[in-house]
Amino acid sequence: MKVLIGPSTFAAVDSTPIEMLEAAKIEIVRNPVGRKLTADELDQLLPGVEGIIAGLEPLTRDVLERSNLRVISRCGAGLSNVDIEAARELGVKVFSTPDAPTNAVAELTVGAMLAVLREVPRMHEEMRAGRWSKRIGVQIEGKTIVIIGYGRIGKRVAALLRPFGARILAVDPIVRTSNEVEIIPLEKALPQADIITFHASGEDEILGPRQFAMLKRGVFILNAARGGLVNEKLLSDALTSGLVAGGWIDTFTTEPYDGPLTKYPQLLLTPHIGSASAECRVRMESEAVENLLRGLEMRR
Repeated sequence: MKVLIGPSTFAAVDSTPIEMLEAAKIEIVRNPVGRKLTADELDQLLPGVEGIIAGLEPLTRDVLERSNLRVISRCGAGLSNVDIEAARELGVKVFSTPDAPTNAVAELTVGAMLAVLREVPRMHEEMRAGRWSKRIGVQIEGKTIVIIGYGRIGKRVAALLRPFGARILAVDPIVRTSNEVEIIPLEKALPQADIITFHASGEDEILGPRQFAMLKRGVFILNAARGGLVNEKLLSDALTSGLVAGGWIDTFTTEPYDGPLTKYPQLLLTPHIGSASAECRVRMESEAVENLLRGLEMRR
């Protein structure tokens, strides 16, 4: 039985997930390109494959209809890259690992927030260039932080931020009430925000022209969710004008990314590493293999 492993870094930290597949007599097909697979590349790799351990590959209706997949086991929390309706119609079982990335992404978010508010990355680069230039940053204490997407990761981010003394608001179309934070509509939250951090699912744009017009000048924007949630052209314009003071972007509309956002020193950029901690990767990959084997009815 053949299984395709989509993520190019799968089992880079610990070989246990691969050993689990080998123990089950699975023939492993590896990602040969070292990045996210395209639909055309999936078409070339999927013939004869019954299961996929998926990263963010476009598992669209067309791709699924051209394949013989029985199981999609997502190594990660979100399923926005999978056509769930098509999978259901075609009888393809779909799994994810929603809990595994929570702490890794939340911790990185708070770390990035501290770094960009105090302009640490910018001063680091200046020192490496031989310049001793002290910059005055701002603190989290007293700021209004808007968390867009109040699921597992959003809730964990809120919990980690609580001791800093910030006012925390949340926006979520599904979660209506919370004992921990105030949940309000997006249009009421944006004008109040000193810091906006994205942890929403889906691919639909949340911060577009109308929403950028609502922002307070000097806001910080962080996105560790999906690239399409924030309009990258408008973000670039807002950084140029000073409407957005800075931020952190970990996910991009097109990856690998080499677009105009790379020219802003006040913007911290990372190559989609939210779940890239050793602890998270081992747990997430092992759970993905367990789900795959269960879906293929090779494990109870």
